[in-house]
Amino acid sequence: MTPESARQRLHYERIHDDYERHYYDSTSMAFRERFLYDAMFDGLDLNGRRVADLASGSGHNSLAILQRFPRAEVVGFDISETACRQYRATVGAEAYQFDLISGGDAGMAFDVAIIVGGLHHCVSNLDATFRTIANLLCEGGLLLMYEPNSEYVLEGVRKFWYRRDRYFDAATEHALAHDRIARMAAKSGLVPLRCHYAGGPAYFLIQNSLLFRIPVPLKRYLAPPLFALETAYNRLPWKSCFPTFIACWRKT
Repeated sequence: MTPESARQRLHYERIHDDYERHYYDSTSMAFRERFLYDAMFDGLDLNGRRVADLASGSGHNSLAILQRFPRAEVVGFDISETACRQYRATVGAEAYQFDLISGGDAGMAFDVAIIVGGLHHCVSNLDATFRTIANLLCEGGLLLMYEPNSEYVLEGVRKFWYRRDRYFDAATEHALAHDRIARMAAKSGLVPLRCHYAGGPAYFLIQNSLLFRIPVPLKRYLAPPLFALETAYNRLPWKSCFPTFIACWRKT
């Protein structure tokens, strides 16, 4: 494990309980279903596919996959052994402690890999991370990702926040530019198929309630108007308007 990865592991374990409470409550999961998973899985059928859940945490994204595709086979990978234990308990599937940067042979090949907000924690060596992910995928396998967009018009504010808020570790994480990282990943045989930009009021106040210190019980009352605004906001045509991107890549 690299020093940067060890630092990320300790940081995640320090904030784990707060993170779980805010990012995986029922209102946040409703946000994910409508504004993340619908776009990420559009046109895909993962039934009968082996799916690697990278930076899997406690397994909530795997549970969402199984709800949509009950015949998928999911396996978790996370830098934290604590998260892996919780994944096994939550999902009832295997999870492995695994450093995407250091890589290594996982001994398995997958049809699909999914990473939700995990790639931007690997910025100390994205080239090595892409090689690791490519090694996990079968030929023709898909990589699905959801990451912060560094081309967002308020990226300067986000960088300031990363430096000031204890829930971030600015030294080992930052937002990503999709086209730039796609050029890097091409060296590992990963090519982009589609990219969708998104994120409006509900992204900030519902999905990221922890950062804005929004009480979890209040979110269910805020959700209806914010979800309506989110739908309208996501129709804007400029990627600079959006704090996140959802992308699908293929291993050639």
